[in-house]
Amino acid sequence: MKLQKIIRGGYLAGHRTYILSGVGILSAVASYLIGDTDLFMMLQSVFTLGGIYFLRKSSETKRKSYAKNTRKISKPRRNS
Repeated sequence: MKLQKIIRGGYLAGHRTYILSGVGILSAVASYLIGDTDLFMMLQSVFTLGGIYFLRKSSETKRKSYAKNTRKISKPRRNS
């Protein structure tokens, strides 16, 4: 049972994109602060990773709203 939970992602299943974006942003800022990159490179990385984060967030909310709408079954009309 525990092995299946680990294989499927455990408690962090579905949050990998958010974690990777957050870690990437932190590493870009840290790289700028210690002097490995300049301001332009840091901002480019931050905006790219932020875009990935929000793109995932928006597709997740759209998927939830579409799933609610697609399950509605209309009743057949009777011709009287």
